[in-house]
Amino acid sequence: MADSTPAQPHPAALDDATLLAQCRAERTRGGGPGGQHRNKTATAVRLTHQPTGLAAQAGERRSQAENQRKALRRLRLKLALHVRHHVTGEPSALWRGRSRAGKLAINPDHADFPALLAEALDWIAATRGDVRQAATALGVSTSQLLALLRHEPAALQQVNATRQARGQRALK
Repeated sequence: MADSTPAQPHPAALDDATLLAQCRAERTRGGGPGGQHRNKTATAVRLTHQPTGLAAQAGERRSQAENQRKALRRLRLKLALHVRHHVTGEPSALWRGRSRAGKLAINPDHADFPALLAEALDWIAATRGDVRQAATALGVSTSQLLALLRHEPAALQQVNATRQARGQRALK
C-alpha cells in the first residue's frame, strides 16, 4: 500500500523551523499583569501562517521565546482543525509509531498531538464522516479515535457539524 504522506506534509506536522519559515511573526508588548518587564518589552508573539492566513498569538509569559513556543503550538492546533489533506493508503509513519494493537498512545500536551489530530481529521474527511471506517483505516479502535477527538473539543464539534450536514447522528 502507498503511504498516506502527501507530497507536502500537513503544516501541523512540519518541524518548528520549517513552519516558522512559512509564518510572519509580529512581536508586541504584552498588556495586563506581569510587571514592568512584560509591559515594557516586546514579549507577545503573533504568528500568521502565510499560505493559509491562520494566526495564533501568545503573550501570557514574560519571555518572548516561551510566547513563541505557545503561539506555535496554538497555530499547529488551528492548522490541524482547518487544513485538510487528501489521504489514501496507510497512515503516516508518525501515526503507525504511536498506535499499537488498536490503541493510540498520545498525550494532548505532547508535541505530536496536533499532527496526529490533523491526520485523524483528514481520514474522517476522506471517509465522509464515517468515524468507524476512519478508525479502521488508521488501525485503531473507534473509541480510541473518539478519545483523540475529545482531547480537542473543537475537533469533535467540527466532525459533528460535518456528520449532521450529511444527515448522520452526532458523536458523543
